[in-house]
Amino acid sequence: MKKIVEVHNQNKNLSSPLKAVYCDSFLCRLRGLMFRKSLPAEDGLILVYGSDSRMDASIHMMFVNFDLAVIWINSAGKVVDKVLAKQWKLAYLPKSPARYVLEIVPERLGEFEIGDRVNFINEKTMA
Repeated sequence: MKKIVEVHNQNKNLSSPLKAVYCDSFLCRLRGLMFRKSLPAEDGLILVYGSDSRMDASIHMMFVNFDLAVIWINSAGKVVDKVLAKQWKLAYLPKSPARYVLEIVPERLGEFEIGDRVNFINEKTMA
């Protein structure tokens, strides 16, 4: 079952609603967005880890066939880093520890800035 959440930036309005799969299992995080052909602008993926960490929150772009905007968010809901991740690049590591990794389309990278507060609401479970 997929958990879907709405992503909100408390510091500014997003250009359009953003829904993301809340990925808190090992298998979901392992699969990530590998082998997908694209990602709709209104969708995303949130990789969720047990606690704030730089190493755990690192990502790779192997087998990801498109660039991504990657936003790292700590357990307090604060954006601690962001980057435009290029397809097939080996690894990206946040500058500060993070618990959540939000992956969205590159065009939405400017909707989040370091220091912004982000929250996830309206969790839904989809079969």
